[in-house]
Amino acid sequence: MHNLLLYTSFITAFLSLILCLYACARLGNFIKDTNDLDWSAIANITGDLATLKKTIQTLNNRMNGMHSPKVQEQELVMQLLKNAPDQMTNGKVKNIGG
Repeated sequence: MHNLLLYTSFITAFLSLILCLYACARLGNFIKDTNDLDWSAIANITGDLATLKKTIQTLNNRMNGMHSPKVQEQELVMQLLKNAPDQMTNGKVKNIGG
């Protein structure tokens, strides 16, 4: 039991060291990549992201609109069905329009 705890703690410490080194390497790459950024570049990136976000929202709204029921169209059909008997008198259709 004593050896099992020793090996388990050694493996845990070794894995933490590897993960720490990996995190440090990623942070170093991030700092190296962002060294040449200035405020105008950050402003351009922010503007591009806002434009992209708006485009995605518009696309999502269009896609959601395609799959949602057309309430206005259903209301128009119901209104036409209600008005159909009113337009018919003695089996003849009233002349509507020119």
